[in-house]
Amino acid sequence: MDWRYITARPVPERENWDKKIEFLLAVIGFAVDLGNVYRFPFICYRNGGGAFLIPYVVMLIFGGLPLFYLELALGQYYKSGCITIWKSLCPIMKGIGYAICFIDLYTGMYYNTIIAWAFYYLFASLASLSTFELPWTKCNNTWNTAKCKTMEFRRSINGTNTDDVSPAQEYFEYQVLEMHRSTGIDSIGPIKLSLAFCLMMVFILVYFSLWKGVKSTGKVVWVTALMPYFVLFILLIRGVTLDGSMDGIKYYLYPSWDRLYDINVWIDAAMQIFFSLGPGFGTLMALSSYNKFHNNCYRDAILTSTINCLTSFMAGFVIFSVLGYMAKKMAKDISEVAAGGPGLVFIVYPEAIAEMHGSVFWSILFFVMLITLGLDSTFGGLEAMITGLCDEFPALLRRNREIFVAFIVIFIYLCAIPTTTYGGKYVLELLENYGISLPLLFVVFIETIAVCWCYGSEKFSCQIEEMLGTKPGIFWRICWKFISPLFLGFIFFAALFEYKDLVIGSYVYPNWSILLGWTITLSSMTCIPLYAIYKYLSLSGRPIERFVKSFKPELDVSTGSYGGRPGGAATSGADTAHGVQQQQNEINKSIKSIISHV
Repeated sequence: MDWRYITARPVPERENWDKKIEFLLAVIGFAVDLGNVYRFPFICYRNGGGAFLIPYVVMLIFGGLPLFYLELALGQYYKSGCITIWKSLCPIMKGIGYAICFIDLYTGMYYNTIIAWAFYYLFASLASLSTFELPWTKCNNTWNTAKCKTMEFRRSINGTNTDDVSPAQEYFEYQVLEMHRSTGIDSIGPIKLSLAFCLMMVFILVYFSLWKGVKSTGKVVWVTALMPYFVLFILLIRGVTLDGSMDGIKYYLYPSWDRLYDINVWIDAAMQIFFSLGPGFGTLMALSSYNKFHNNCYRDAILTSTINCLTSFMAGFVIFSVLGYMAKKMAKDISEVAAGGPGLVFIVYPEAIAEMHGSVFWSILFFVMLITLGLDSTFGGLEAMITGLCDEFPALLRRNREIFVAFIVIFIYLCAIPTTTYGGKYVLELLENYGISLPLLFVVFIETIAVCWCYGSEKFSCQIEEMLGTKPGIFWRICWKFISPLFLGFIFFAALFEYKDLVIGSYVYPNWSILLGWTITLSSMTCIPLYAIYKYLSLSGRPIERFVKSFKPELDVSTGSYGGRPGGAATSGADTAHGVQQQQNEINKSIKSIISHV
């Protein structure tokens, strides 16, 4: 390879979305993911049905939406990814960007494996076109055990034998994952080649969707963002026509008002809205950084977050109409067939599909929907990391984006290989539980403090006024400065308070794996204090001077101003000098205010 060619080519300018609709589809595709299908419906019915919508909407308005709007506006104004942007805001907090890259890395290592499972089911469904019978319908397959009983048999004995297992469950555990070949995370066994192949298919699609930046991603999201809605509407129409579907929908929506007095319901609502909208992954910042400067990101935030929440609500009808049908066929209460997490979409729903007329067709549709739901979410997560690093090292990485994206995709694929072993589910659960939740909450909490207190919410509101022509209302400024930090602190400490060592069924993770899990958690969180120490030590002057300098936006040599204005109008030398002095004074006031509060 000629390295002189790689480093000699001119650095390409930052791109913009070809069409506004492509940006909206990309944001919707990222926010609407697998969790909208398998997490929200289960959490909703578990926490009071229709009554749960009250805390859900409250948390959306006062917590999720302000953070969603904040990140879209930040990315659009500074036209920077999650790392470089901190030079213009609060340089000592640049470790936030590196922490986000770690979180996106861990997400890519496990989330794509779930999409690979969906590919496995899709291939199995396509193979069933020759027999018109899905492989998880009966118990006469080579992977089945003596405990396997068909739905018809379990209905005939009214479910009195609690040891009976459905064909769909055995298919998932003994054929897809082959978990019985592993004794736990300390003995995960060899790689299952069929899963590794499915995972490779996922990463190939990811590469060719990201390699050209928003030019390629903008075309792919027309399929990946719209296809799930097309399939959801078809499945909804089919679901409500099934016998017993109305019982499932009533169970989903029936309000239990007394549940509103339970603090855990509000915690679940806060966590659901936060992880559903997805601030903190750097994706919203990255996607909006390719917008035109005067794009109305406020309207985009309202529109896309509303669509995301309505999609979750509609998915509940799709899932519970089928669960009502399944409960009636098995003569059971719906609570006995409902389940949360991946088990809902890989065990419960496929078993219900297998009982329908034209089951192979419905199965193909369902797993195509899952794949497209997952793909554009993984596009967003990896684009956040790619954009952040390309902006930080443009001479090397943005100039050679195709090579860099290939390196990232291959690297994450190799890191994800352990999740395709026979004990891969144990690895996947460890990554999901320790690599994402707490670090993400911590990162967004620090991000909000850095932007709204260290940099200044009033100053940032004035920058939004430059873009939109209107300053954000008092509601948004109060949310950013007070309510959002309280919202994040609330769910962060609630998550800490509710922490328990990881357990899957009867399997208890060994102590060394719990220690490894916390190492994964801290690997991203410690980026923030470690970079802050590095930044402080790299500056000259007395201790207090170093501290003050580390919070000041760095001089942008391309514009001659602090913080720069990548999309704004040019400024005169006098205006620039006045702006620099004014921003310095405001930053000094903010730092003094923080110190006085401490």
